[in-house]
Amino acid sequence: QVQLVESGGGLVQAGGSLRLSCVASGEIFGINAMGWYRQAPGKQRELVATITTGGDINYAESVKDRFTISRDNFKYTVYLQMNSLKPEDTAVYHCNVRRWRTDYWGQGTQVTVSS
Repeated sequence: QVQLVESGGGLVQAGGSLRLSCVASGEIFGINAMGWYRQAPGKQRELVATITTGGDINYAESVKDRFTISRDNFKYTVYLQMNSLKPEDTAVYHCNVRRWRTDYWGQGTQVTVSS
């Protein structure tokens, strides 16, 4: 099993910034992709950004040029720097880790952007 602990969510005004962090622990050998997904009220969970051990990155179109994903492979930590936040970015952000063929999810951290 892999345990994920997220931090960094909160309330911010439009145009502001937040940085999310997620630390993986437990059976961490074999982790490949790490990333972030989000779920707004009444909507399906959607991809925000992912990064592989090798550094391949994928962003949702809606966050390109505003969000930056990074990871520390030694600390098994993934970060999401969110700039120029918009009210439509309001959601619960979930950390995701793929180990072999299994996905693990964090509990989520609330991000609220006021207009």
